[in-house]
Amino acid sequence: MSRIGRMPITLPAGVEVAIDGVRVDVKGPKGALSREFFPEIQIVEEDGVLRVMRSSDKPQQRSLHGLTRALLSNMVVGVSKGFEKKLELVGVGYRAAKAGSNLVLTVGYSHPVEMDPGPDLSIEVPAPNRITVSGIDREKVGAFAANIRKVRPPEPYKGKGIKYEGEILKRKAGKAGAK
Repeated sequence: MSRIGRMPITLPAGVEVAIDGVRVDVKGPKGALSREFFPEIQIVEEDGVLRVMRSSDKPQQRSLHGLTRALLSNMVVGVSKGFEKKLELVGVGYRAAKAGSNLVLTVGYSHPVEMDPGPDLSIEVPAPNRITVSGIDREKVGAFAANIRKVRPPEPYKGKGIKYEGEILKRKAGKAGAK
């Protein structure tokens, strides 16, 4: 069996799960999430523990087993604790600011780049060169953080651009280092 798929998911206090066939609704202190899963995989709740089971050892069901458990676990963690991604802006004059609920990036283009996070995500700008994206849906948090990074990815020579906090960049030697 899948190592990830067979691990049980313990439900923290205040989290409720409703299973209706292939649809699973999870409610918690931070909000509610719902998702439709694959009909080949069974999800069972017993005594505050969720278990994910498959009916056969077919390759497709084996791959869906771990995926279903990981997605379900992300839903439970999201409604109880939430997720966040932190980004850093590196470069002279690079800065971020909030305009209402939108994020405004000044990263060396002729115009500032304005991004709308949508209703599910919240953005904080604790410093002009730091951005924090948070929300309950791990996919949306990661996708929006990736879109922010895509505006000006870090370049390999000086490291200027938008990078994740703690991201290690592979640096290249410039022209002088080529000799």
